[in-house]
Amino acid sequence: MALTERPGARTAGPRTPLTGNQTRGFWAAWGGWALDGMDSFIYALVLVPAMTELLPRSGLAPTPANVGFYGSVLFALFLVGWGLSMAWGPIADRFGRVRTLMLTILCYSLFTFLSALATNVWQLALLRLLAGVGIGGEWSMGGTFVAEEWPEDRRAKGAGYMHTGYYVGFFLAAIANYTIGASLGWRWMFAVGGLPALLIGFIRYGVRESQRWEEKTSRARPSLGQAFGALFTPQYVKRTILNSTYLLVSIVGLWAGSVYVPAAVTQLAARAGYATAEAARLASYGTMLLSVGTIIGCVALPPMAEAIGRRLTLGVFFLLMFVGILSGFGYIFYWETNALAWFMADLFVLGFGGANFAMYTLWLPEQYETSCRASAFAFATSVGRFAGAGITFLVGEGVAAYGSLGVPVAWTAAAFAIGILLLPFGEETTGKPLPA
Repeated sequence: MALTERPGARTAGPRTPLTGNQTRGFWAAWGGWALDGMDSFIYALVLVPAMTELLPRSGLAPTPANVGFYGSVLFALFLVGWGLSMAWGPIADRFGRVRTLMLTILCYSLFTFLSALATNVWQLALLRLLAGVGIGGEWSMGGTFVAEEWPEDRRAKGAGYMHTGYYVGFFLAAIANYTIGASLGWRWMFAVGGLPALLIGFIRYGVRESQRWEEKTSRARPSLGQAFGALFTPQYVKRTILNSTYLLVSIVGLWAGSVYVPAAVTQLAARAGYATAEAARLASYGTMLLSVGTIIGCVALPPMAEAIGRRLTLGVFFLLMFVGILSGFGYIFYWETNALAWFMADLFVLGFGGANFAMYTLWLPEQYETSCRASAFAFATSVGRFAGAGITFLVGEGVAAYGSLGVPVAWTAAAFAIGILLLPFGEETTGKPLPA
C-alpha cells in the first residue's frame, strides 16, 4: 500500500491554513453529525412517554416491564437499520462523499419526522429502522470527507473536532426535551428531528467533493463490488475484522449502556421523590452532563493519540467505559441514599470514556486507500450494529427478567475488557500520512 506525503504532513511550524471548501465541508460534516446525534438520542429521551402511549394502542399493557422490553426491541431495530447503512460506503466510493452525505441526512431527518405521526409501536419500530439507515451513513461519509480534505498536519484534530458534533447533538436533544418535550410531548420531539433536512441546501451549493477522491476517480472509478470487495483482500482483511470488532465493543457500551442513562436517571429521580415533570428535566440534565464529558474527551483524544499512539489511547478510553458502566449501573444505581447525586457524577466519567468513538473518525481512514476508504469506514462502523442489536435485545430481556435495568446494563462493561485484550493486534498508524 503506497503512502504519499501531503503538504504539511507532521511538520513543525505554523499550521496549514484551511481553504474555503475545507472549512465549509467541515461544518457540513459537523452539522450533519450534530443533528444526527440529536435525532438518534431523541428516542432515548422520549422512550417512556412514547411507549406508555403507544403500547395500549398496540394491544399491550404499559407496564414497566413492557416499556423496557419493547423499548429495547425498538433500540435493536434501530441498530439493524444502522447496520444496513454499510451500503452507503460503496456508493460514496463510486459516486462521491458529498452527494452521499446529502442522501444520508435526508434519510434520517425524513423518517425521524414521520415518527411523530406513529399510531402504534410497530409503525414507530419501522420508522426507527429506516432512520437508522440514514443516521449510520452520515458518520462514515462526513468522517471520510474530513480525513481526505483536511491538511495532514490538522487532520487528527479535525477528526476529534468533527466527532464533538454527535454529542453536541445529545445536548441539543436534551435542551429540546427540557423545553419542548416536557411541555408539548414526545411527538413534537420527533417533529423537531426533521430539521436536519434544511442542511442539505447548504451542502449542495457550498461544498464540493474532496480533492483526493476527485483525483483518484479521474483515473479509475471503482464499481460498488470492487470498493466493498477490497476490504477482504489479503492486504486489508485482518484490520477489517479487528476494526469491526473494536466498533462492536464501543457499540455495546453506547447502545446497551449509555443510552439507558435517561431511563436510569428518571427512575432514580422518582425513587428520590421527584415529580414526573421534574424527573424528565433531571434526565435532560444527566444527558447534558454526559455530553459535556464526551465533548471534552473528543477534544482531548487527538493529542493523546499523537503522543501515545492510536491503540493505547483507545485502551485508555475503553478502561474508562468499563469503570463508568460497572460502577454506575452495577453499584451506585442500587444505593438507598444519595444514589442520584453520585450517579450524575459518574456520568461525567462515562461521558469522557464515550469519546472512544472519536478514535474511529481519526483511525479508520488512515488504514485504507481512497478507492475503498468510505466502504471500510461504513462497514466497520455498521456491521457490529447487527450483533449490537442482539445484545441490546438481550439487555432488554435481562431488564424484564431481573426487574431492574442496573445489573443487566452493568454486564455490558465486559465487552470493554475484551476490547482491551484485542487492541495490541490492531494496525498502529501514528506518524503515517493518509494513504493515497
